[in-house]
Amino acid sequence: MRPALAPFIDAAELDRLLAADSGTVVIDSRWYLDGRSGTDAHAAGHVPGAVFIDLDQSLAGAPSPAAGRHPLPQPADFARAMSDAGIGDDSTVVVYDDAGGVIAARLVWMLRALGLAAAVLDGGLDAWQRSHPDEALESGAVDPVPASFTARSWPAALLATIDETQAAAADGTALVLDARPLDRYRGETEPVDARPGHIPGATSFSCRDNVAADGTLLDVDTLRERLTALGADERPVISYCGSGVTACHTLLVVEHVGLAPGRLYPGSWSQFAADPARPVATGE
Repeated sequence: MRPALAPFIDAAELDRLLAADSGTVVIDSRWYLDGRSGTDAHAAGHVPGAVFIDLDQSLAGAPSPAAGRHPLPQPADFARAMSDAGIGDDSTVVVYDDAGGVIAARLVWMLRALGLAAAVLDGGLDAWQRSHPDEALESGAVDPVPASFTARSWPAALLATIDETQAAAADGTALVLDARPLDRYRGETEPVDARPGHIPGATSFSCRDNVAADGTLLDVDTLRERLTALGADERPVISYCGSGVTACHTLLVVEHVGLAPGRLYPGSWSQFAADPARPVATGE
């Protein structure tokens, strides 16, 4: 029986899980928009026993202008990747990165959406090192024992299409939150996607502003106040970002503070901006 698991846990809770549950799997999901190699970062030093999962290879389907940079993978492909990483139907999964959890959130949201016990390690690799000052990081690759993971369809109730997202942002039937940094939302810079700006009617809610300087989440009261000030307690939430990755962090925060589950727009700005027929807004 899987334990109930909050969407974010600290390093002490991870230690308790590892001591009590032989089915706990630790995943290193480091990934970098600037092209640095998560595989190399993992090999250089990771939490002992942590298995590396590559975002591009295992947590996304083939990129295209029509689908976005990181569309959700086909269920069978995702199941195969999870099995190869040692994650089974009864596993408890804790995922970390070195970016305040905003990358780790992708896999955690995916697993939780399918009913598995999964959590972000709050504070990531740095938090683990702070809590284990006498324990060295492990280097090299980790070869997991394959597990049995059943392919499941992505729940339609937790997803929003491009048309649904555009319409909800325009008419206010949902609170559409843009998780990218504010300068990208405003259209002041766009390092990777087809056009700068944001979906008209969407509200800026940078996921990185939910994280303190040490990489840990802000306190729950502050997070709830940030969301309720935007009306997240009054309207359903749809979350997007550049490619549907850091948007998952927003959705986990929504769950963390006790609000109704939101929906992910998987194609996100990379899909929306690639369609010249879609309107674009800039500024605030």
